[in-house]
This record gives sequence, C-alpha cells and structure tokens, in this order.
Amino acid sequence: MRLLVTTPLSVIVNAEDVRHVRAEDETGSFGILPGHADFISVLAVSVITWRNHKDEEHHVAVRGGLLSVRDGNSVEVATREAVAEDTLGELGQAVLERFREEAHAEKESRVSVTRLHLAAIRQLQRYLQSGRQPIPRGPPPTIGASTARGGPPGEGEVT
Repeated sequence: MRLLVTTPLSVIVNAEDVRHVRAEDETGSFGILPGHADFISVLAVSVITWRNHKDEEHHVAVRGGLLSVRDGNSVEVATREAVAEDTLGELGQAVLERFREEAHAEKESRVSVTRLHLAAIRQLQRYLQSGRQPIPRGPPPTIGASTARGGPPGEGEVT
C-alpha cells in the first residue's frame, strides 16, 4: 500500500511499502489495511502512524486535513501543515519547535499591524488638529468657464 501526505508546498511522506495506517477523525481513531474500501474522511489535528513491511513505525503530525483511500492500495492525505519524524519523541520535539516558531512569527505580525494602526491614528489626529477647514460643497467646477463676476477664479473654480 502507498501513503502520500502532502501540504500545499511540499510532499511530506511518500511511502510505498506501507502495511498499516492509523489516523484520527472527529469520531476517533481508525486503521487502514491493504484492500480497504474506498472512503474519504476529514482528519482532526492528530498524529498519523504507519508501519512498513519491515515493521518499522513512522509518524507524521497533521493539522487537520482530508484523508482518502483509493483502490484499497493508496492512502492520500492533503493537509495545510505536517511534520514527519520516525519516533514519537522526535516528532514531539519537531512539532513543539515549529509551534514556537509560528507563535513568534504571529507575535511579530501582530506588533507590526499594531504599529501601522497607531501610525494611521496619529496621522488622522495630526490632520484633525491642524485646523484645516473642510472643502465647501457646491456645484462641481466647470472646466474652461470664466467666473460670473468677471474677476479671478474663486475657490473650487477651474479656468
């Protein structure tokens, strides 16, 4: 059986000699053996575990996703994020490190957005405190027309 785990940016797992897959959806954990009936399931945030023909166990953590079984010999998982390791201990460390990096990036992003927001507020405040008068409303200017008074054009008039 073949297991393929992909994200929008890369292929995380492409294993050909899989004899057992264990995954988890909203209803709980389930197993897939070669010859399984075709189906599709929405995965929860979880760890997918599989064994190869040498009985070696491998793991990949996924942040949700869609699992499909086709023709009883192909298990495909599409997910936004995934981290693969051979042991659960290594997987735990890799996932923790990735979550820390993402938390740091999110914090930096929030700080940048807050700075932009404050800069916009300060700019509005400076404008309002400058004492500028709003532009008077009236009929739209007529291009090329002279003034009715015969004098120089006034505010809002175009010659």
